[in-house]
Amino acid sequence: MFLKNSWYMAAWDHELIDGKMLPRTILEEPVLLYKGDSGKVVALEDRCCHRGVPLHLGRREGDCVRCMYHGLKFDATGKCIQIPGQEVIPPKLGVKNYPIVERDHVVWIWMGDPAKADPADIIDFPCLRDPQWKGVPDYLHYDANWLLIVDNLSDFAHLAFVHTNTLGGSEEYAYVTKPVAIERLPNGFRVERWHKDAAPPPFHRKVLPAAEKERHVDRRNIGSMFVPGIFFLQTMFSPAGSGSENGNREGSRQYSNVQFMTPETRSSTHFFWTYLNDFEGDDHNISRSLHQSLIEGFMEDKHLIEAQQKVLDADPSFKMLAVAADAALSHFRWTFDKMVAAERAADAADKAPGKIATTIPIKAPHQAGQNA
Repeated sequence: MFLKNSWYMAAWDHELIDGKMLPRTILEEPVLLYKGDSGKVVALEDRCCHRGVPLHLGRREGDCVRCMYHGLKFDATGKCIQIPGQEVIPPKLGVKNYPIVERDHVVWIWMGDPAKADPADIIDFPCLRDPQWKGVPDYLHYDANWLLIVDNLSDFAHLAFVHTNTLGGSEEYAYVTKPVAIERLPNGFRVERWHKDAAPPPFHRKVLPAAEKERHVDRRNIGSMFVPGIFFLQTMFSPAGSGSENGNREGSRQYSNVQFMTPETRSSTHFFWTYLNDFEGDDHNISRSLHQSLIEGFMEDKHLIEAQQKVLDADPSFKMLAVAADAALSHFRWTFDKMVAAERAADAADKAPGKIATTIPIKAPHQAGQNA
């Protein structure tokens, strides 16, 4: 069900300001996230080893946290360092600590074997730290399995029907556009799709100058999906017939949509996202408008995906059938299943007496957005 040895987004950095103790279930494990006085983010098992009380109901003390049931204090590594009224602390007394990396406003967590946690495997998104790219980061909670959200994002054809009046623009998009390239990657896929000489979709029209709102555009979408659930969508709108497919960027406007799907449980998901643009300058109302448009669009998706989850739960024997547009999502599911099977085999080999496991590391691309 889950790939453990991988980096997942646990939070935006702004979720941990002002000393907040943030409880968050990740891969069906209770996790407590907080930022200590040192400025470093700490992730501990959100369950006191003594009587099982959630630690997020406790008190932060520097980089440590104290359970406010019987006063046990745990340091940033999860080790119990104080028991009121008891001088000797058993060495095994403590809670699980998770490797954490804070980078470009994203808090990454490693849920698997800490010895295999390599920060170099984290996908790099330069747009998240580039001041030219502006947007509003946000979070949604889905009552649905994360793979259903991946399926939804993997096929641009749904834009025409689910988002006709928001992100898509018209049903024509599904009929007249086809992927010009589908690249199957070792840890995901990359799909490029063009829509030529069409009216700008509503979300884009809202942020255009009045003189440009009715002008036709050439629209390019490049979607990249990476295991364990990271989606990067690069969208470009250029004046129709301007030759943007040949590299001419004059008059073009670009968006970078970064989305992270972190499983909460097998039937619920943390969905983090931000929609960035490279053209607003000092007009922050553009970011606010795009943020509202994306929420409107995501709620259209959420309504269908959560309903889909209920249908699947009601009849576990139901098998979804594929169509041609499912090539990318089918490859992603196949790739993910292969990685999970390899991880389970390696874990079994590690536990086998007298055997040494050999694992093949699966590296993330060094940088996302390199084809923008």
